[in-house]
Amino acid sequence: MTINRIARLYAIVAGASDFFTGVGLVFLPQVVLPLMGVPGIEGDALVFLRWVGAFVGAVGLSYWWALLRPSVGLRAVLELTILFRLAAGVFSAVAILRGWLGPVWWSVPATDFIFAGVQVWLLREGAGRDD
Repeated sequence: MTINRIARLYAIVAGASDFFTGVGLVFLPQVVLPLMGVPGIEGDALVFLRWVGAFVGAVGLSYWWALLRPSVGLRAVLELTILFRLAAGVFSAVAILRGWLGPVWWSVPATDFIFAGVQVWLLREGAGRDD
């Protein structure tokens, strides 16, 4: 299997993960949060969670956009979303360590750091150069 095929499959999975998580946080937070082990959120916190969900969903769509519109370039999307993943991962890890978020949120930085690592590997292997 070529690195570009692996990168495209990764983009499908990463895009789905972010898109459906984001949509869930916007429209069904009472379903998504318990799946993450997070207690219910209300009031202004729920509004901000939904706002974050919109951003997460848009990041997911960016992977699919690169697949559906080759002129966008999968390599460019992989490079750009590394920044988003590292920013979200570092912030959420620090927030957990400072006590702003409970330990149940560890899945967020773990997922972002793992996905960022995969993307670094894909880019180093030349993903998207020959598309």
